[in-house]
Amino acid sequence: MFPRLRDGRVKGSPISQSNHSGSAPIAIDLRRQAEARLQKRSKIQQSPANAPQSAVAAQRLAHELQVHQVELELQNTELLSARDQLEILVEKYTDLYDFAPVGYFSLDEQGRILEVNLTGAAKLGVERARLIHRPLLPFVVPASRPIWLAFLNRVFAGTVKQVCDVALLRKDAGAFWASVHGISALSVGDPQKWCRVAFSDITALKQAEEVHHRVEVLAASNRKLEQEVIQRHSVEAALRQSEQHSRQLLEQTRRLAHRVLLAQEEERKQISRELHDEIAQTLTGINVELAALKLTTTASTAGIAKKISSTQRLVEKSVDIVHQFARELRPLVLDDLGLVPALHSFLKGFTKRTGLQIHFTTFSSARIQQLNNVTRTVLYRVAQEALTNVARHAHASRVDVRIQKLPRAIGLTIKDNGQSFPVARMLHAKTNKRLGLLGMRERVEMIGGSLRIESAPGQGTTIHAEVPFTTDRTRGGGG
Repeated sequence: MFPRLRDGRVKGSPISQSNHSGSAPIAIDLRRQAEARLQKRSKIQQSPANAPQSAVAAQRLAHELQVHQVELELQNTELLSARDQLEILVEKYTDLYDFAPVGYFSLDEQGRILEVNLTGAAKLGVERARLIHRPLLPFVVPASRPIWLAFLNRVFAGTVKQVCDVALLRKDAGAFWASVHGISALSVGDPQKWCRVAFSDITALKQAEEVHHRVEVLAASNRKLEQEVIQRHSVEAALRQSEQHSRQLLEQTRRLAHRVLLAQEEERKQISRELHDEIAQTLTGINVELAALKLTTTASTAGIAKKISSTQRLVEKSVDIVHQFARELRPLVLDDLGLVPALHSFLKGFTKRTGLQIHFTTFSSARIQQLNNVTRTVLYRVAQEALTNVARHAHASRVDVRIQKLPRAIGLTIKDNGQSFPVARMLHAKTNKRLGLLGMRERVEMIGGSLRIESAPGQGTTIHAEVPFTTDRTRGGGG
């Protein structure tokens, strides 16, 4: 049905359109149609020329009435056709509106439901008639209500479409996620504001996003676990390597201690042999000389003096041997005068015993004199052991011994021109030949220093020892 105007005419009807200048052609066409239909029904009689004026007017009026009647019939036919078409359109609109795949709501500024389609009512699980004029807020999950209220404020504040995602409550069926699209609207002649809102169920999408997020979290956790496993494997490998290294060091220390004991026993045996062969024989000779002196009471004074002189020489020889033993065990000059005089004395005696040509250089500094007993002893023993190895194995003719000042340390270098040897293999060999090398390294590292050995064919062997001037491990006495 068409809405009626204030004068009672139907808006959009041919009659109402004929009263306007824009619809004049339609009215003329309608009148022609009516006159043509009227002529078919009855032949219009023409009034005679001498007919009264009133009769002519009445006949024209009747004709006009008949024309209008036909026009009304035509209009009625058109209105019925328009009504049928409108009913078809309303039915289509109703199908599209009520059975749309999304829920449509019309809301006022307070968020009350003015209109809702069947899909929207079904999504909320409530009959449509019971939703009208009810607020939509109770159907929003409490956690999403601030989002919903902010969404309504944005919708009524402007004319641009607004979008948000909220969780809604379905009666007796739990919650579901909805994507909400809204835009404000105005009615003609009605100042009240309202808006159109469309709800789309995106629960499956949210669940997929949640699953995707969980997959990403699990993937990140897996990557983290893989990294932890790799790190753990690395730590385990490092621990195994450290344990293996520790076992090697322990075994090396055990073998070194064993060799030290053997070396000490060998030195004791050598000292015992030398005491027996040298001092004991000398003391026996002294005893024999004294016994002979005792028996020769009738001897001349010159003979007694000769015997006494021989005995004194034996005593002096014994004293020299004892002093030599004392110097080899612990030179007193090292404690009394310092490192440089002790090395001068040792190198002088070493040259005399071995015939090696030794060139000794050092720097003049009071810091050498300030070295504590431990540092002096370490450097002295390194030089002593290195020169002993040169005399035993290198077959060298010249040795250079140099003490030099480094930025934060003191360096000792012993270089010979003799035969070389494989340093790495010798250090890892399970023989007593490496005892001196390991002993030197252990002594130097004990006070925080470092030892480096270089040996190459045709270039001899060079031993570099570096020790700090003062360290926490070198404070105190030494022996």
